[in-house]
Amino acid sequence: MKTKRWLLSVTLALIFLSNFSHAETVTIRADNWFPINGNPESATPGYMIELATRIFGDAGHTVDYQTLPWKRAIVFVRKGLHDCVVGGNRKDTPDFVFPNVSWGVDSAVFYVKKDEKWRYTDLQSITSIQLGLIGGYAYNDEFTAFIKKNKAHYQLLTAENSLENNIKKLMAERITATLESPLVMQAKLKEMELVDQIIPAGQLGESFDIYIACSPAKASSKALVKLIDEGTQKLRQSGELQTILDKYGVKDWIQ
Repeated sequence: MKTKRWLLSVTLALIFLSNFSHAETVTIRADNWFPINGNPESATPGYMIELATRIFGDAGHTVDYQTLPWKRAIVFVRKGLHDCVVGGNRKDTPDFVFPNVSWGVDSAVFYVKKDEKWRYTDLQSITSIQLGLIGGYAYNDEFTAFIKKNKAHYQLLTAENSLENNIKKLMAERITATLESPLVMQAKLKEMELVDQIIPAGQLGESFDIYIACSPAKASSKALVKLIDEGTQKLRQSGELQTILDKYGVKDWIQ
């Protein structure tokens, strides 16, 4: 019996180790959220995609990155149909497997047309406007509870091009404000040639860390986030991390 148990333990250990000892494809899914992640076919697919490709590539793996609406990406990764999402935070996906190191610091900022007088002061100030939001994005608990009770004051989009559509709705005055990451909004406004037409109108809550986060349904996730922690440290020490960030006009959030 002892021999059989020993053989079984060794067999299981070898099976477990084999999952990470040979080249595998790491599948990453997220909505288009440039410069964090963007067009998979582009030479600049987003700094998080370049970091993931470099780190997993150094470990002998390849990356399969495609875009999906955010809510769908979370569902698919949660079920284990894909490995990781990029650009998430601990409120988006609290059950996911996170590395110790973040891949950025972000915030949620309200944006309005240049000639709009409305500014965010507190939650009650939202009750005087129509706010454009994107489905599946997580905000602070107080805001989330507030909008659930005030559904008449926001419009929700869930498609891959939701940010672009919200910007178009702002310009057409179908909504008064939208809520978005400053990094992402500025990149999209530049792309749409609207940098001077839409302006910040107040920040919701404090800034927060954003990550690559992996599936809670896959045993390989712990090994993947270990690679991320080790690889991020190496890239930062060598200066290669900032080289990648420079392509996207992003500063190292640790400095």
